[in-house]
Amino acid sequence: MEKVRCVILRGGTSKGVYFRDEDLPKDPEARKNTILRVFGSPDKRQIDGLGGADALTSKVAVVGKSKRDDCDVDYTFGQVSIDTPNIYTKGICGNITSGVGSFAIDEGLVKAVEPETTVKIYNTNTKRIIIEKVPVHNGVAVTEGDYQIAGVPGSGAKVSLDFSDSAGAITGKLLPTGNVVETIEVKGIGSLQVSIVDCCQVQVFVRPEDVGMTGLETPYKIDANEVLLERLESVRGTVAAMIGLCSTPKDARIVSGNSPHLVLPHKAQDYRSYLEDTMVYAQDIDFVARMMFMQKTHKTYAGTGAMCTAVASLIDGTLINRICKPEAQNAGCVHIGHPAGVMTIEAEVGMENGAPAVKKVGISRTARRIMEGFVYI
Repeated sequence: MEKVRCVILRGGTSKGVYFRDEDLPKDPEARKNTILRVFGSPDKRQIDGLGGADALTSKVAVVGKSKRDDCDVDYTFGQVSIDTPNIYTKGICGNITSGVGSFAIDEGLVKAVEPETTVKIYNTNTKRIIIEKVPVHNGVAVTEGDYQIAGVPGSGAKVSLDFSDSAGAITGKLLPTGNVVETIEVKGIGSLQVSIVDCCQVQVFVRPEDVGMTGLETPYKIDANEVLLERLESVRGTVAAMIGLCSTPKDARIVSGNSPHLVLPHKAQDYRSYLEDTMVYAQDIDFVARMMFMQKTHKTYAGTGAMCTAVASLIDGTLINRICKPEAQNAGCVHIGHPAGVMTIEAEVGMENGAPAVKKVGISRTARRIMEGFVYI
């Protein structure tokens, strides 16, 4: 029986298995098979591995000393499919990324500097640089603190990430088609208006009412409606093929299961958090959003997805910009009302050469090492 050293770490509202690059096979196919076996995929329950049978806990991060002079570590993200033998590497996860800095410090890949260590991360998925600031004490990353994020019990130490270098991370363009709104033809639906934006992750924005929704549904209500899920996947697949992430809409589920995200925005309104059954008030958010991830509803909101959503809401004329509160444009931050509460994103969008350009985008999360040791495969 083989064994591989790893760390289970919660980053933001996701949980992943983190590896040092040197601890995995160098051969790409052998590496893929090792990671699949670690997670217990393919199997809907992932019963024979570390995966939690949920897209938010079936994520892998591989971190090693950077080959670049201007970065500290190289980081590769993988979304491990639960029921197929696939690992999706188009795009990254902002929540899992929030754990990379503390992992690198605690593993000795980056020298710990008190009270805060800046970690320069080169992401191999997007070929972009991410700057992470991690609180440090006695040579290790601090995990305890009073910073709270919706969707995670308790509080922790605040970790800050700067993704300002991530416009066009997947397609090479902030607006992949060059337009703020596109009209597409979707099989079984017909003509549909969408906005497509690429920053950190590529997302397609659709008016909920155009696909038979209110935009305020809980994840459970959406995921229980198989007809609706197929309709939403048809829209996502059509856009995926349109921007070159797969050959046909039908291929999207297998070839590009984690990209693009599909987002359903709704104007700010009071609603109840489905996790804690507490009120989320319209006065505290700039809009409501539901996000589809791996053909299911995200129980909270993806980190990279939140940054893309925030940027999209500040681009004049996009579908989400039309329902975003006007005051968000000059506030320097955007407040997203997601199923479990509120997420705040630092974001600024300006104009360069007559086109929208990202001036700044960042997010704050918490992260905690849960386990370190060997996984047997």
